[in-house]
Order: sequence, then structure tokens, then C-alpha cells
Amino acid sequence: MKETRKITEGALMTGIYLLLLLVIIFIPAIISVLFMFILPVPFVVYSYRYGFKSGIIVLIASTLVSVIIGLAFALPTTLLMGLGGLFLGGTMHKKRSPYETLAMGAVGFMIGFAAVFLISQAFFGVNFTEQFNQIMDQSISRAEGMLGTFGGSDAEDRLDQFKEQLQRLPDLIPSMLAMLGVTFSFISQWLSYKLLNRVEKTKLQFPPFRELNLPSSLLWYYLAALVFELFIKNQEGMLYLAAVNVYTITAFFLVLQGFSFIFQFAYMKKMSKAIPIIILIVTLLIPTILMELVRLLGIIDLGFSLRKRVQGKK
Repeated sequence: MKETRKITEGALMTGIYLLLLLVIIFIPAIISVLFMFILPVPFVVYSYRYGFKSGIIVLIASTLVSVIIGLAFALPTTLLMGLGGLFLGGTMHKKRSPYETLAMGAVGFMIGFAAVFLISQAFFGVNFTEQFNQIMDQSISRAEGMLGTFGGSDAEDRLDQFKEQLQRLPDLIPSMLAMLGVTFSFISQWLSYKLLNRVEKTKLQFPPFRELNLPSSLLWYYLAALVFELFIKNQEGMLYLAAVNVYTITAFFLVLQGFSFIFQFAYMKKMSKAIPIIILIVTLLIPTILMELVRLLGIIDLGFSLRKRVQGKK
């Protein structure tokens, strides 16, 4: 009876996923991008109920049907969303913490992105590197036109800085994919929590953001990557690429740690909830200086247990 129910639900989840995939074709592009975050949910729900191994079977079935459908985007999309949903649901099935689940989901989505990259190049002739270079060339041309029209005496220097920043982007592709994986994982996990809480009356939820406290070892990875990036002269070697991407990822998480401390500080001081939210929004709007300050706050919090010191004074 249990096996029959498992097979029935597997077929149902596969059908729901394929229906959502087909719906994306008929809705506007902007809405379809938002709809993409819903695609992993059937895989999350099934893997949460029956475990990782059962989820793999549903992923294989969905992949085979995607191939039969014959749509160009169906196979890579199914692998991306299926792997992310499988890792999320399988980790939830093992009763891991929300942040462990988030990390495993991000790993699943990153593997999915790698699979999409390989399949698109091997079977569909899509050259992402060439397309990326074309986008960079177009961006430089637009910048030259704008600075030529509105730029001042330092227009040439600003254009050189812009070109230098663009040239570094290919080196940061692994970091960007990692952050994209975290974003997909978080939104899909949050949507799955909402659905499961409503359907199965569970109480799955993320802890308050103010309680986020990353391991202190993150700070050492950040400092090691910073030192390597500063002193490695060969900027085309694998060691330099690894250092740049580790630095970028750890810096991103240190910013999260800094924001978490701000929310915790506001909570302890019984400030209005709007104050840390306003700080977050203003920082995102003016990131050049403020983001560095928030990262510094995260470094101090991890390195000197700032949160515990503030709590001790209270």
C-alpha cells in the first residue's frame, strides 16, 4: 500500500512539474522568471516525504519526459530545478537545520548550473563564453557612447575603470553561480516551507535572521583569500582564480553576518523593526561605502564575539 502511494505521488509530482514547465511557455518573460522559483517545489515536497533515493527516481522520470517533449529548454531546466529540489527535499527529510538545508540546496543548484552549461554546449551548440564576450563588448560600446556625450574631463579614466571591472567578471563566474545557487535555494526552500506548513500542518520555518551566526572559520578563509589575491602576480593562474572566488564568496557571507548583527542589536535595544530594514535598503542603494562598513562589522562580530559582548553588557 505504501509503495503504491509512493508511485502514485511520484507520478503526480512529475505531472505537476511538467505542467508548471509548460505554463512558463505561455506567460510573459518577466513573470516566467519569477515562476522559475516554483519549479523545484514538486521535487522538494516528494524528496521531503520519501527521501533522497525516491527523489532521484522522480528526477529521472521527469528528465526522460522532458526529452520526449522535445523543447530545447526542457532538459537543462529539469536538471537544474530537479537537482536543487532533490538536495533541498532530501536534506529536509533527514531533519537537518534550515541553514544546513539551504547550504545543501545551494550545492544542488550549483551542480545543476554546471550540468546546464555542459548540456547546452554539447547538445545545443550554445557557447556561453562567446555570448558573454558579446554582452561585454556591447556594454563597453554603450559606456563609450554615454561618456562621450555626458562625460566630463575624466571620462577616459572612468571608461578604463569600467573596462577593467568588466574584464574581471569572467574570473568571478564561479562566485556568481554560487550566489545564484544560494538565491534559488533560499526562495525555493521558503516556498516549500509555506506549502508544507499549509498542506501537512508542519512548522517548518527559518530562524529569525538576527540569529544567523556563521562559523568563525569563515574569517580565516576570507583573510587567506585576501592575502593570496594581493600577492599573486599571475592573474591568469588557477590559484589566483580560486583566491578571487573564495574572497568574493566569503566577503558576501561576512556582509550577511554584519546585517545579522545589526538586526540583533536593534532587537536587543528594542528599536523599531523598521530601523534595520531601512539600513539594509539604504546600504543596497549606496553600496560603495556602506557595504564595506557592514562587512567590517561582520568581521568584528566573528573575530571578537561582538554579539556576545553586547549581550553581556545588557
